[in-house]
Amino acid sequence: MALNVLGSELQPCSLEPLTGFFRDGCCNTNAEDVGMHTVCVRVTDDFLAFSKSAGNDLSTPAPQYGFFGLSEGDQWCLCLPRWIEAYNANMAPQIVLEATHVSVLEHIDLDVLERFAVR
Repeated sequence: MALNVLGSELQPCSLEPLTGFFRDGCCNTNAEDVGMHTVCVRVTDDFLAFSKSAGNDLSTPAPQYGFFGLSEGDQWCLCLPRWIEAYNANMAPQIVLEATHVSVLEHIDLDVLERFAVR
């Protein structure tokens, strides 16, 4: 059983759109997940524009990969390095703590995560 950053069972991040490294709706991870898709975020238009400008276009559909693009309000298992990059640029999206993998705590303090928690 995977844990979230609050120490309880990891909850699904999103089934629509279907997210996660394993496309199981959860921000689960393993050694194959080199991108560390472990932070469950609620995206905004500002964040999507930032991510696109940083080289990771999450808003444009790529149906050949089963990806139909994200819109404001969607939840998504974001790569940990991308969230940190957005945080450093003051563009970090909110985080769903119950659906964010415990391994994130190896890189980001809980108090920082809590400041960005979806309320």
